[in-house]
Amino acid sequence: MEKLKQSRLASFIIIFLIYAAAFLVGVCVYSSLATVFPSEMWRLFIADVAATVFVWFWGLVFKNVSVYDPYWSVLPPVLVTAWFVQCGSFGVAQCLLLVAVGVWAIRLTANWAITFRNLNAEDWRYTKYRTEQKPFLFHIINFFGLNMMPTVLVFLCVLPGLYIIDHVCSANLLTWLGFFVCIGAATIQLVADTQIHRFVREHKGEVCNVGLWKHGRHPNYFGEISMWWGVWIMFVSMFGFSVNAWYVVCPILMTCLFLFISIPLMEKRQLKNKPQYAEYKKQTRILI
Repeated sequence: MEKLKQSRLASFIIIFLIYAAAFLVGVCVYSSLATVFPSEMWRLFIADVAATVFVWFWGLVFKNVSVYDPYWSVLPPVLVTAWFVQCGSFGVAQCLLLVAVGVWAIRLTANWAITFRNLNAEDWRYTKYRTEQKPFLFHIINFFGLNMMPTVLVFLCVLPGLYIIDHVCSANLLTWLGFFVCIGAATIQLVADTQIHRFVREHKGEVCNVGLWKHGRHPNYFGEISMWWGVWIMFVSMFGFSVNAWYVVCPILMTCLFLFISIPLMEKRQLKNKPQYAEYKKQTRILI
């Protein structure tokens, strides 16, 4: 087991097999609930939860919460594509949504693959919880906070997109604006991640303050937040504010996740490891 976890190639293969099996679990759960839950949306959500539990289980087996990490970027294209096939809608708006989610997912998954070392490497945030909390409490945080909460949050953010696919409606200028917000968001993330990867290789231990990072402390998070506002804009462009008005909560929740959880955790770590970060924080806006 330990040799497999140390090998990058073997770890990649294991992750691939876990996610392929998780997809099959989701399909089986979705199909088996047809007579129990007439609502296809609820069946899709429960199938998503079942797949998450499966991935969480293998995270326990390999003692590495980061087994879940690709789920964040793999889930949306799977949900959108599955719903696209289910509904059989092939309008311009539906195709724009597929492209937007696809571009975002490919970029984010590629970034995960580039930074992925092996199954022995766990994200520092997960390790922090593992070492600072008692085992029982850590497993509660792991299941509900580190696995299930992101799954539910991402599902909610995809809901406006699923509604677009489910209803044939003409795209308009605002729809295209939402689409370009999504593409712009993925581009910002790509540029930000490329810049920081290069900077870290060449200036270890220093604060990245070049390119997009000169104008915002977290341009990659800004891109992630913008992506889901873009999907919501596409939804509003076609259905207005009166249809499922509560959908606005979805991108708001994603924004709150980064502003009140992810960013504070990252900045606390940066301030601890890099004394010069305090000055950088004073001079640079939080996002962009």
